[in-house]
Amino acid sequence: MATLSTIYNPLYECMPREELQLLQLRRLKDVLARTYNHVPAYRARCEQIGVTPLDMQTLDDLRHFPFTVKTDFRDNYPFGMFAVPMEEVIRIHSSSGTTGKPTVVGYTANDINTWSEVIARTLGCAGATRKDIVQVCYGYGLFTGGLGVHYGAERLGCTVIPISGGNTKRQVMIMEDYGSTVLASTPSYALFMAEVAAEMGALDRLKLRVGIFGAEPWSEGMRTDIERSLGIKAIDIYGMSELIGPGVASECEYQCGLHMFDDHFYPEIIDPATGEVLPPGSRGELVVTTMTKEALPVIRYRTRDISALHYESCACGRTMVRIDRITGRSDDMLIIRGVNVFPSQIEDVLTNIEGTAPHYQLHVRREGVLDELELWVEVTEAVLKDEIRSLETLSRRITSEIHSVLGLTCRVKLVEPKTIERSEGKAKRVIDHRKETE
Repeated sequence: MATLSTIYNPLYECMPREELQLLQLRRLKDVLARTYNHVPAYRARCEQIGVTPLDMQTLDDLRHFPFTVKTDFRDNYPFGMFAVPMEEVIRIHSSSGTTGKPTVVGYTANDINTWSEVIARTLGCAGATRKDIVQVCYGYGLFTGGLGVHYGAERLGCTVIPISGGNTKRQVMIMEDYGSTVLASTPSYALFMAEVAAEMGALDRLKLRVGIFGAEPWSEGMRTDIERSLGIKAIDIYGMSELIGPGVASECEYQCGLHMFDDHFYPEIIDPATGEVLPPGSRGELVVTTMTKEALPVIRYRTRDISALHYESCACGRTMVRIDRITGRSDDMLIIRGVNVFPSQIEDVLTNIEGTAPHYQLHVRREGVLDELELWVEVTEAVLKDEIRSLETLSRRITSEIHSVLGLTCRVKLVEPKTIERSEGKAKRVIDHRKETE
């Protein structure tokens, strides 16, 4: 019978940093050479600034190489970023393409093996074992979430329920009947499932003990709501299609930052305005280089995600670098009258105010030359049963707390429960009406 050590190799997770750095340098030299030789678009970018793979002699030298950005995928659509012939590509995934041409990513057989291993590590970080039943509620198909988690769970030896998203009452029924112990979904969908399970009277009969949640920024307050409503430990995971899909980093059971699997993914933090590399501990934009990807290696990919790097060992014993919880994306940041606003900051405020439900939207409008922010937030049934003045008091408190935290005055619109549309995937938090008048 297979044991954990024969299913995937966990040794890299506790490798001494000096030894890991030698491995990283060797793999970075290799991926730079492969990308330079086989991806014309990246080679042209290197030639413009006069660097070649031979210039990579130390880890610090990586900062001299050009970034890869999302538009590179669109400019070289569909397969121009691939570094291997199409006959070596055994699978293709892509983004939805709702804002233009989709981002297309490819995988060789070795890439699928790597992906399975890092997801197995992700589940291992969450405390999952081959005794667990994993309900995968991420979307299957072109989206990387479903199949990525599926293969990794099988690699770990778990029982997998490939249910995908949607049909939430059926999700809850299967969760109860099949005895699911691990939930994999977006955090906003987990909250929705908890809401539906409560309506069905099924919450007390669920066997869930842990969930791995990603694909959208979420706050500590939302974590508390999920853990309280489902009675589980909520683990934050990180990834994106351009890098491999889910499986780039994961919290462990100590929930003190996400362990990045930095034998496969080399991280940097840069100043998003200047592109300069920042020292460890600094907050900035996360940049990642894939060191072992074959079909689609990416060099210094600008994720637009805001985080920081920490190299101290974790209490769990893992020595991998940890990244901070993603607080938002630099390109999702709202600028309202000169104030930088991330939706997760608003979410943190709301989750500490009694009487609000964990469902909200930010509506941004332009009135004259000024931008105005209106916050729609659902209230609980208990608030509705009270006097009208309770709504007025709650509205004033929300306005005051947001001003205290962000230095910004916004309008608050309290709405009845279930007014805001629920999502079975990524929640739509921002409605930017400014684009309607451009």
